[in-house]
Amino acid sequence: MTATPRIEINLKKIHHNASELVKRFSRQGISITGVCKATLGSPEVANTLLRAGVSSLGDSHIENIESMRHTGVRSEMVLIRSPMLSQVSRVVASVDVSLNTEISVIRALSRAASSAGRSHGVILMVELGDRREGLMPVELFKAVGQTLGLPNIRLQGIGTNLACRSGIAPDARNMAELSALAQSIETTFDYPLETISGGNSANLDWGLSGIETGRVNNLRLGEAILLGREPLHRQPIRGLYTDAFTLVAEVIESNVKPSRPVGTTALAAYGAVDQVADHGLVMQAILAIGRQDINPDGLMACEGISVMGASSDHLIVWADKRQLAVGVEVPFQLDYGALVSAMTSPFVAKVFHNGS
Repeated sequence: MTATPRIEINLKKIHHNASELVKRFSRQGISITGVCKATLGSPEVANTLLRAGVSSLGDSHIENIESMRHTGVRSEMVLIRSPMLSQVSRVVASVDVSLNTEISVIRALSRAASSAGRSHGVILMVELGDRREGLMPVELFKAVGQTLGLPNIRLQGIGTNLACRSGIAPDARNMAELSALAQSIETTFDYPLETISGGNSANLDWGLSGIETGRVNNLRLGEAILLGREPLHRQPIRGLYTDAFTLVAEVIESNVKPSRPVGTTALAAYGAVDQVADHGLVMQAILAIGRQDINPDGLMACEGISVMGASSDHLIVWADKRQLAVGVEVPFQLDYGALVSAMTSPFVAKVFHNGS
């Protein structure tokens, strides 16, 4: 009997999505770093991405990269979050290239790499509007000069990240600024930059619009590959699968109940409670999964079922036309936040297959 709750992972669809995006961006001279953080460093997914043609694998957690190394995944590994000072030795041991914003961290990487007799690649991240990580452009040239002077450190390039914090979209202006910075660095320091990493899945509209992409030659794609959607508007990407991941949860209680809570209202387990309109009696079911395992706001149920709320280990749904029997399995599609939560939960089984 297949365990519940579980995530069913269709590797064939992931391969299709990745190979399509690799092909489309290769026409623009842009390579793809396949981001694995949403899959907890799954070797099955990592190897699928490599077979589809991604040039490297990226993750924000050193633990996931170490896990992929230990399971025999052979690829250039990119740490897509600035390394912690407390982890520089582990980063040097397992990571080929890391994205960086702090010269103190790069100096520590230099010392660790020198002690280990290794060379470590660095991509300096520049802030271009989203106000998350990155050196301000006026600070970038000083950091370049300092990085170039460090032993066992190879300045591989520069990069940026947009949309993740403030929703600032990659566009012709900020991408042109990144290209101009790259060109200016090469001229100033007489040093060729190998990688100009333009961003993440939010770059799809910009990158596939036919616009001149300038010096950008790499993107870090996770959501677009795994879910077949662009994150700016959550729209499906033409020709890609949006259902490579399916969450399945089991009904543990099913009753006809009044829709409206009764009594004095205070805070619920996870804070403020939304007001529930009175729909009279409803066919309510409780599924054995909750906020400890998933983000319920990111679940998309099949037609006729509505997600109404969740506590730490209960998910409440209403059915429109028929009562869901105890033991019935209910499938859901997920957005990126719900996928990350479910994949990192030890209580959600992961089932891989190569089905249609």
